[in-house]
Amino acid sequence: MKVLVIGLGGVTNGGKTTLAEKLKKMLPNCDIISQDDFFKPESEVETDERGFKLYDVLDALYMDEMVKSIHNWMNSPASSGVVTEEPQNTCDNLKNTDDVYILIVEGFLLYNYEPLNELWNRRYFLTLPYEECKRRRSTRVYQPADTPGYFDGHVWPMYLKYKNEMEENASNVVYLDGTKSQEELLSCVYSDIIQELKKLRK
Repeated sequence: MKVLVIGLGGVTNGGKTTLAEKLKKMLPNCDIISQDDFFKPESEVETDERGFKLYDVLDALYMDEMVKSIHNWMNSPASSGVVTEEPQNTCDNLKNTDDVYILIVEGFLLYNYEPLNELWNRRYFLTLPYEECKRRRSTRVYQPADTPGYFDGHVWPMYLKYKNEMEENASNVVYLDGTKSQEELLSCVYSDIIQELKKLRK
């Protein structure tokens, strides 16, 4: 039994969750772990001097729990409750992949935490220009809601900070342009994962 661990990281509102869900429907034995499920409760998230809740930093997340969940999945993917239904469009590429399990981990801060960095088979990173990211973010409703100035004061600066850190330390990251259509992004990542599956089966 082989496992393939795919990281799908990047900017807020870049389309990570949508892409992960679409890939799950197309790939065999595929499961998703979402970083958003590991946020600490609001009472444990620090507030800065401007009154901003500091959600866009590693300290706002139970990262150890997340790593543990991924390891648990890797140790027994078949018993993780993953639905092994046939992918929607089984093509010749996917024949004989019954022994391969795929985990997609999606989140905004995946490649800045050392214990995670040894787990990835493939890493993708969605980017957006500032204006488009801000526009998309303004259409979303968050709990707790974004306070005025939060995007410019915290969200975007933290994105740039962690992106710079990642560029200095992480290799083999495939950058994806989040302004492209969902179909284009899906096609690009899907064909890349198929190549990885072929390599695994050799």
